[in-house]
Amino acid sequence: MTKKLSVDKKQQILDAAEAILAESGFHGLSMQKVAKLAGVAAGTIYCYFSDKEHLLAEVRLNVTQRIADAVQAGVDGDEPLKDRYRTMWLNTWNLAVSNKNALSNRVQYDSLPCTTDIEIRAQEKLKFHQVQKLFEDGKTQKVFKPIANEVLSGLTFEACVALARKHAWGFYHLDDEAIEAAINASWDAVINH
Repeated sequence: MTKKLSVDKKQQILDAAEAILAESGFHGLSMQKVAKLAGVAAGTIYCYFSDKEHLLAEVRLNVTQRIADAVQAGVDGDEPLKDRYRTMWLNTWNLAVSNKNALSNRVQYDSLPCTTDIEIRAQEKLKFHQVQKLFEDGKTQKVFKPIANEVLSGLTFEACVALARKHAWGFYHLDDEAIEAAINASWDAVINH
């Protein structure tokens, strides 16, 4: 029972930190604000996190896991490349349209100095194992251009996020036909011709 309470308390702290980041950004985050929102004593945070940087790293990994799970939902890696791609693209679209805070936070995390931490980057990459597998399979099958997975991601899923955010914010509206056209255009950008 004590272990469950500890996990719940840690998750309360992570959730509170994420909420503050979404509302106030990194400059608005303080351990006191996190403690107050989480409903714990400020010192309790240090039972789980050594300092603010450690807390930020854990929030980042927590958000990354949720995003990775959502993006890769329904993909087991055995489907044809284009089917996997389309599923992950639509999952990314739906996540970006429905959960602007998580993706906004993600953009903020990418601009933090700690993003150069090799260990954190490696952990994040592992969470997107089906995305990595898609790109590697595509290059092995000589369907995708032989470029770095980060570039492939930028031309495909990151472009999807940018489109979805503008759609969600009302800058323009993409109907089902336009979404299919965007999927095909981004696929076309990374395949060999």
